[in-house]
Amino acid sequence: MKARSLRLRLFVATALSVSVALMLAFWGLGLLFDSHVRRRAIDELSVQLDQLLAGVDRAPDGQIVVAPLADARFNKPFGGRYWQIESARTILRSRSLWDFTLAMPASSPTPGGLVVTTLPGPADSRLLTIARTVRLPPRQGAFEMRVVVAMDTAGLTESGEEFREQLLPFTLLLAGFLVAAGFAQIAVGLRPLNEVERRVARVRAGEENRVGSDFPREIIPLAEEVDGLLEQRERDIRQARKRAGDLAHGLKTPLQALLGEARRLRADGNGEAAATIEQIADTMRRHVERELSRVRIAARAASERSDLGEALGGVIAVVQKAQPGPSLRWEVSVEEMPRVAAAREDLAEILGALLENAARHARSTVTITAGAQDDRGVVTIRDDGPGIPPERIGALMERGARADESGTGLGLAIARELTEALGGRLELSSPGGLQVRIALPLAP
Repeated sequence: MKARSLRLRLFVATALSVSVALMLAFWGLGLLFDSHVRRRAIDELSVQLDQLLAGVDRAPDGQIVVAPLADARFNKPFGGRYWQIESARTILRSRSLWDFTLAMPASSPTPGGLVVTTLPGPADSRLLTIARTVRLPPRQGAFEMRVVVAMDTAGLTESGEEFREQLLPFTLLLAGFLVAAGFAQIAVGLRPLNEVERRVARVRAGEENRVGSDFPREIIPLAEEVDGLLEQRERDIRQARKRAGDLAHGLKTPLQALLGEARRLRADGNGEAAATIEQIADTMRRHVERELSRVRIAARAASERSDLGEALGGVIAVVQKAQPGPSLRWEVSVEEMPRVAAAREDLAEILGALLENAARHARSTVTITAGAQDDRGVVTIRDDGPGIPPERIGALMERGARADESGTGLGLAIARELTEALGGRLELSSPGGLQVRIALPLAP
């Protein structure tokens, strides 16, 4: 199952939240700007309506006359600003309407009331209009008329679009800043978890015993649970060691009794039965020793760290001094590698058994290579001796199996068991001589 990243999930959630919030803000600000522009336009139309009403008068012949407004757009055909006065007697229009007549609202406002609406205008335009019904004084005829002032909404729409175009870069810039700030906040917020990871790695490497509790309040329960798990593990290991020791001691007395019985039978002349009992007792003893050795090595491997190259060099020096007969040529190639999860004495025992076996069977040369491969420290030991038939390699790995009359497979079997106890692997092959390859886990 693919690991899910908490940092990525929080970052995606932050980015989505910021995006949605800024989209709503962008949309809301656009609406507010449109509403503000519309209110300003209505205020402006109200002023022009008052100016228009102030210029209305009655001529001596009884006709209504209107003083021209200062805004030149009322005099330019389809200029974007329009007015219209409608009464029972006549309809007056601004020059900008040309021959177009505004469709006045069906319901007339009460005298003095103001009606704001949108009407169709000339050239398929839409007009924002305000209308008011007024009654002229007696000296001007004392009749009612509806006065409408309008403006083309295209200008309002363009203003809104320009505002959004100018707002968009700032919105995107703000989004980038908020996302970056959110990422920084996530990194700072998750830093205690990184510290927990680092301390757990130090515990695994044997550099510390506990994670500790000097963390933010939200992380302390996690740290305490990890420390509790470590403490429980230590108790389990101590209990397992104690039980293994008790088992070993508990079996010593029965084994001694069996061997004593074997000696008595041999003294009575029953050598065959004595040999059988001795063989059974020896098998039991070796099984107990092997399991105790596994427990001891596995327990030490949890905390021990050793340089595989240094251990290999020390064992080679000892074997070279101790080898009998003509000197062998030792071809050694050791790459720099990290430490392995094993005690120095366990490495010496494994490598000593393998190198002694190679020195015993080699004719002239022992070749050794070592280096790191993936998460393993690998050592390959090869001699130019007679080798072993492939069909006998499996049997040779059994404890005590003999390769020939002059050598024994005991060392190889011990090396294999120790390697497996450390979580590694030992492989044999015979490509002209015997080749042994061991791979041990690297220290965290």
